[in-house]
Amino acid sequence: MQFTDTAAGVPFVAVPPAHERPAAPVVVAWHFMDPPSTESALAAALPLDGLDAWRIYLGLPETGARGPGAEESMRRGYEDAVLNMFGPISDRAAAEFPAAYAALRARFGLEGPLAVVGGSLGAAVAQLVAIERADVVAVSIVSPVAQLRAIVAANERRFGVTYAWHPVAEQIADRLDFVARADETARHAPALQIIVGAQDDEAIKASAASLRDALVKQYTEPSRVEFVTVADMPHALAEGPDETPTSHAAEVDRLIVDWLRRHLA
Repeated sequence: MQFTDTAAGVPFVAVPPAHERPAAPVVVAWHFMDPPSTESALAAALPLDGLDAWRIYLGLPETGARGPGAEESMRRGYEDAVLNMFGPISDRAAAEFPAAYAALRARFGLEGPLAVVGGSLGAAVAQLVAIERADVVAVSIVSPVAQLRAIVAANERRFGVTYAWHPVAEQIADRLDFVARADETARHAPALQIIVGAQDDEAIKASAASLRDALVKQYTEPSRVEFVTVADMPHALAEGPDETPTSHAAEVDRLIVDWLRRHLA
């Protein structure tokens, strides 16, 4: 069984735990901009099989049903990806989460501990929420935006473009530099797992490793930070027009379930 609807205007897919109860843990996840690029595609790629928890997948702003369409999204990205996409999507997603989560709690009677999961830009949202909320006890981020500048560098190589940095973009990049903000994450010190693909861009892998190093220095219990590299995995977890989960998605799903099972108990 799963529920598909909106909560405070945010589209979601919700899957109940095997044993419904008020104290069941809650996992909220945000999708990639690359495939899986919608809440339903992420639910298919990372069903978190075997985790006895509510699994709730939220749609990012300006994507899916709330998006302007592929052609307009591409135009905005080429015009100024930081100003038009990375900045506003992550900011709005983090800002709309409290109302959406309150609506979900009221609808489904959620009272259990909260974990957040995110992939790529969705990982930035998960980290923003973890910084801002004391009730997030565990985090798992995949192919993460650990430092926005690394993502921009990767996209420059991917699309053969050069991004023209400007003061507003620099401010957005500073907000989405979670290596520099490691002390803020460590304030509440949620158990934090970082998963990267061995075939992802070198800048993304390096920034993710820098995030691990920064968090280990800040956490009083460094064992609450885990870094995993998945062999042969690229950035995305799905492919094709129907966003079919890749062969690596099942391994990532297993890693996240194992992490959350340990830290949501």
